Amino acid sequence: MENLLLWIFYILTFYAFLPGLVSRTFGFRVFKRGRAEKEISLTFDDGPDAYYTPLLLDLLKKYNAKATFFVVGVNAERHPDIIKRMHDEGHLIGIHNYVHKSNWLMRPKTVKNQINRTIQIIQSITGSGTVYYRPPWGVVNLIDFAKLGHLQIILWSAMFGDWRKRLGADRLERRMMKKMRPGEVVLLHDCGTTFGADKDAPANMMIALERYMQAAQRKHFRFIRIDEMMRLTDAVRMRQPSLYKRTIVKLWFAWEKCFHSVFGLKTTNKEDPVFYYRVRPYQGEAVALDQGQTLVQGDKVLEIHFDNKKLYEMSKKSRSTMQIAIQMIRSVEKTLPELADLATADPQFADVKALYGVSMLNRGPEKFGFKVLDLPKGFFARSSQLYLKFLLSVIHPRGSARLKENNELLVPKMMIMPFDFLIHRYSSVAKNDAGKAEPFAAPLAAKRAEGFESTPPPFA
Repeated sequence: MENLLLWIFYILTFYAFLPGLVSRTFGFRVFKRGRAEKEISLTFDDGPDAYYTPLLLDLLKKYNAKATFFVVGVNAERHPDIIKRMHDEGHLIGIHNYVHKSNWLMRPKTVKNQINRTIQIIQSITGSGTVYYRPPWGVVNLIDFAKLGHLQIILWSAMFGDWRKRLGADRLERRMMKKMRPGEVVLLHDCGTTFGADKDAPANMMIALERYMQAAQRKHFRFIRIDEMMRLTDAVRMRQPSLYKRTIVKLWFAWEKCFHSVFGLKTTNKEDPVFYYRVRPYQGEAVALDQGQTLVQGDKVLEIHFDNKKLYEMSKKSRSTMQIAIQMIRSVEKTLPELADLATADPQFADVKALYGVSMLNRGPEKFGFKVLDLPKGFFARSSQLYLKFLLSVIHPRGSARLKENNELLVPKMMIMPFDFLIHRYSSVAKNDAGKAEPFAAPLAAKRAEGFESTPPPFA
């Protein structure tokens, strides 16, 4: 009996208590407070309610405020007209399970089914799905972290106990006024029929809320949806990274420096590095190259790694993914010729068969001559995806929020370029008079270019 109780304690600790503590304390995998100048996010749980939610929508419209509603699926099913009105008036709709029940009390499969059913209801009414999820009572468990990666979990920074009628409008107002600060994610309730709530409590909530919005209007605050708050927060973080992110980045770069040293990685340009590289035996499955060549296990490849410090600096200076992509393209255009010229001048590259790399930022390398291929399924592919997702969450200007969009596209791919093609297309030695090259470079350049004299470049 004692052992059984001990096992129950361990399960509850690791399944429920620790994930909740980590998410609330450190904000891991959740969004609970923004960084803004004059913006506040109002969020409402448990609705829609047939009586109070339409009145709340009228109030929000009066003050030109946009809000986020985390709806209970069964209530949304009963009141599709209210859900449609929320959507039509520009509010954001999120998920609060199909029934208002704690995730601690449900099996992981049941939680997933509740979420999916609520998404389907919202989509059938509005024509749009949603990725924003607030678990009832803000309770997250280990499975929420592991299995709900396609959702953005939203908690809150300000909660006032507005579900209790005895609190009264005046006391609620005083509590709310203390939280009139930029970036706050305010939690209120537009329905009082859930367990533990008072049915008429939303009436007091709306009295206090109108006073709060009046005061906020005088101070020039704006009320915005949670997705807009997240975008503003990402923009601020790009300019002013948090202490947590600065610490992670410093540790990450220290680790990379050690990695480069241990494995002997080099760069073509120490002052402005783009690629780090090393020559090593290929360990993957056979890959057909061009000119009848095949890359097989044991062949030498030039393995390249993009300089992540440079990528991080690019992200800080860029306002969008597109700007980062443009800067990366320019950097690669500059560095491939440097790499090709180095290869024609150094005997260690004589037996290299291909240029090789693995990346999640793999849309567009074909224009340079790379083949983009799927990684074989297995431990290396899974571990690469975890590693690169973490890296992307650190260096990307939108952080972990980017991982919620087009999540299915964020898959690491293998990029391979025949080494002969690198020399032929990018080496200045191969393009110029071979006789002007260094003693080793001339025959190597001629040998590398030999197979391309009568055949157009396969990637041109």
